[in-house]
Amino acid sequence: MSDQREKIATNIRKGVLEYCVLGSLAGGDKYGLELAEELTARQLTASEGSLYPLLARMKTTGLVETYWEEGGSGRKRKYYTITEHGHLMLGGFREVWEAISLQVTELLGGQHGIDS
Repeated sequence: MSDQREKIATNIRKGVLEYCVLGSLAGGDKYGLELAEELTARQLTASEGSLYPLLARMKTTGLVETYWEEGGSGRKRKYYTITEHGHLMLGGFREVWEAISLQVTELLGGQHGIDS
């Protein structure tokens, strides 16, 4: 990916990452590393290091809650769960995302890529 395209992708990811976390958690609770691996595999975040500060902010703002549970290795893991407020925010984001993505796609002439 060219530097310009990577910069565009990074800016978009930063804008939607919080909602991607909420979307993932809407499918079920996850511990931090599990969530980080999912988002990294989908190329939505570069590393765990950028995810944990976001999760802390999301907890402070009431979008997620945490609890500890023993994992398969006997070690306790911190799990994240979406709150009612998080579900409301995710629903609002979905509506806005659908409208904006439709408008952007139409403005770009229905193209799936960006011309160099």
